[in-house]
Amino acid sequence: MRTFGVEEEFLLINPLLLCPEAAADAVLLAAGSSGLMRECKQEQIETGTEPQVSLTALSADIRRQRATADEAAARIGVRIAALATSPTEISTELTADPRYLKMQDRFGLTLRDQLTCGCHVHVAVESDEEGVAILDRIRVWLPVLSALSTNSPFWKSEDSGYASYRTQAWSRWPTAGVYEVFGSAAAYHDLVETLIASEVPIDRGQIYFDARLSARHPTVEVRVADVCLQADDAVLQAALTRALVETAAREWTRGVAPIPMPAAQLRLAAWRASRHGLHGELLDPQLNVLRDARHVARSLFEHVRPVLAEQGEEPMVESLLRQTLIRGTGCNRQRAVYARTGSFAEVVSDAVSLTNSVNSPRRRPQPKPVCFQFRSDELYQA
Repeated sequence: MRTFGVEEEFLLINPLLLCPEAAADAVLLAAGSSGLMRECKQEQIETGTEPQVSLTALSADIRRQRATADEAAARIGVRIAALATSPTEISTELTADPRYLKMQDRFGLTLRDQLTCGCHVHVAVESDEEGVAILDRIRVWLPVLSALSTNSPFWKSEDSGYASYRTQAWSRWPTAGVYEVFGSAAAYHDLVETLIASEVPIDRGQIYFDARLSARHPTVEVRVADVCLQADDAVLQAALTRALVETAAREWTRGVAPIPMPAAQLRLAAWRASRHGLHGELLDPQLNVLRDARHVARSLFEHVRPVLAEQGEEPMVESLLRQTLIRGTGCNRQRAVYARTGSFAEVVSDAVSLTNSVNSPRRRPQPKPVCFQFRSDELYQA
């Protein structure tokens, strides 16, 4: 079983004003050596799990990292919230770091206006060659992972009309988004060198493909997900991503070619996921047709089911997926709170509570195997 880990970015929230607060340096100081990381804006921090083998251990680590971050934040009078964009108005403060200052000088308003929080899943690979073969084969499924994580309907006191507006804001970066099939590790690295030579990205860290070879770890890094409002949804992202990576690696070993979907078409599939999330139609990459998003989520699950079954994770992941399809993603929760209260501040308050409601590490009981066909009326409730 491949090791995997999760990085999550969170907003720092003033609990009285219920808006993001520039407090990252103070939170990191309060956190000491806990492993919290800074981001380009002072209104956010990042956590990262240890590499894990079991899904149960990763689930506990995600909750532990959230608890650690919130405890450090609380010491200086703020809280963390798993919001991928800010529902309330905000003027951001750049972190005083030479790299970020260089980015500000080069990208101007794109960086000044940027305050988004994502969930990045790392999965171990044996070599760059294997990693690139995996990137080539998972690319068509990434919009489905994105749809399962949507958690950013609001942007600065306005309903964006999107399930994941973070995806739209992030796409302003010139290297962000979908990519063509690379074909080999050499081709991947040649492209990266060409992009760096253009003097647009300032370094390899700014190669913002939806999935990439990590510059710091021997992993592929899948970057399409919004930070998830509920820890269970982050666990689901990690489980599906690892199974997808392992499935792709086995396809490569067997000589199964990547699905030859042009980047232009894949970009539209990613847009549909960002716009509608699980409440519209997504492109089914195996059939190359639009289908109900929940059916496409089922297609992804069936695609990776053999690996999940082999690793003993099928019942837990099936249960987590069913839960998400029934209750919806963070996007649905945020819009429901706003519809009930008419207040973006209440959306933030609810997010703070939900982010930190089940953060204590706990032993999650293994659910009994369940058999359902993704066709019941209950499954399709919003």
